[in-house]
Amino acid sequence: MFIAIKAENNKRDIETINRLAWVAFPATYRKLLSPDQIVFMMDWMYSPANIAEQMRNNHTYFICYWDSKVCGYVSVEKQGEDLFHLQKIYLLPEFQGKGIGKMMFEKAVDFARQSKSTSTCRMELNVNRYNSKALDFYKRMGMRKSSEGDFDIGNGYLMTDYIMALDIN
Repeated sequence: MFIAIKAENNKRDIETINRLAWVAFPATYRKLLSPDQIVFMMDWMYSPANIAEQMRNNHTYFICYWDSKVCGYVSVEKQGEDLFHLQKIYLLPEFQGKGIGKMMFEKAVDFARQSKSTSTCRMELNVNRYNSKALDFYKRMGMRKSSEGDFDIGNGYLMTDYIMALDIN
């Protein structure tokens, strides 16, 4: 059974997200990014201090469970009255292929739907252009490519992403 619980800005939840990230993020990108870039991005996005800062600045995290076992996390950032950004959605490798990712995505959509102030809103996300597995997943979820960009994240690293979008009623 799938459950997604809103994370609190406390040591326990932040440590849980950090611990999950150190497994899920490198597993996702080990064939796409160098080990040095993975470590750089982990510190940039997933240090406990950075997770806490994100939570203070419009990022809502959900810690996800499957049969009472922690299996992944989702983060949605409200960027405007009718714009949300799916910042993070990661599932531990051993839980993939069970339909859990779809439920996590639906949780993010439901959160945006319940948080919007207008009749419709848009949810966007950045996805690595070379991550075909993720691209296929987001297309199946109804997202479409709206643009692309190369984003300098520092230390000589570049994120080469598609920006995908989903309109939500």
